[in-house]
Amino acid sequence: MKNLRIVFMGTPEFAVATLGSLLMNGANVVGVVTAPDRPSGRGRKITKSAIKIFATFSNLPHIMQPINLKDPEFISTLKKLNADLFVVVAFRMLPEEVWKMPPLGTINLHASLLPDYRGAAPINHAIINGETTTGVTTFFIDEKIDTGNILFREEVHISPNENAGDLHDKLKILGARLVIKTLAYITANKVNTLSQTNLIKQGESTKLAPKIHPNDCIIDWNNDQVKIHNLIRGLSPYPCAKSWFKNESTTISFKIFESQPEIEKHNFEPGTIISDGKHYLKISCKNGFLNIISLQLEGKKRIGTVDFLRGFRITEFTIQVNKPA
Repeated sequence: MKNLRIVFMGTPEFAVATLGSLLMNGANVVGVVTAPDRPSGRGRKITKSAIKIFATFSNLPHIMQPINLKDPEFISTLKKLNADLFVVVAFRMLPEEVWKMPPLGTINLHASLLPDYRGAAPINHAIINGETTTGVTTFFIDEKIDTGNILFREEVHISPNENAGDLHDKLKILGARLVIKTLAYITANKVNTLSQTNLIKQGESTKLAPKIHPNDCIIDWNNDQVKIHNLIRGLSPYPCAKSWFKNESTTISFKIFESQPEIEKHNFEPGTIISDGKHYLKISCKNGFLNIISLQLEGKKRIGTVDFLRGFRITEFTIQVNKPA
């Protein structure tokens, strides 16, 4: 691995574990490609990507932040690095002239067991769909998104109350190790790839993981309690599942971070609030209730249910079952 000239491409914190692992294993990282600095937050403060921060701290050379991956100046700079291999983790779709550039190819780490959960949000969708297993995959990039020939896959268990943040942290470590294993096999010329089509059973379609949009986060209280619980943990701690408290004069949005499903027959309408005003807060749904463990009112901090009930007169409100007009 030390003899390979590697360009690393990534942006978020998930990718930092892999870049750090490459450096700790003596990889020759000759360049880093990441997202441009962008304004974020209410103050629109210019923010650097997690990879840029780490690469700068590690004194890595040639940190590139192209707006356009087809920009001739960027392409020229990339070629001059004479990389043997590109390693990509949580980055944009690459144009063909980029991923075809290195002689040993361009490998990608994806946070699912491909071919399932191709797309931008595999961790979230695996939990939202109630999966009990997921994993990480390394593969060679081709012209489509997450469809290239597989190098290695490694499976991991998803526990019933694990949220997207927990799984993210577990998979980033597992993925970093898998990239090192992948590079060791590439260096030793022992690579045997597997076409993803060989893993798709006849008559079946793959599960997808598109980007999460705001409307995807809205809770439909007509669903059963397990489905809603999976949505909550699949979106926690970010961007979070969302609903609304309402009364005659106001509607207040809130996010739910933690919940516990309760299977129990009842005659309540979906979205009915059940609480003693002090210790518990449950909301009725199909086939049971959802016990709220922690939540956040719009403009406030995340808080546990007991503390929330001390400062919020829950008996004065009902639940907006669907998105308010």
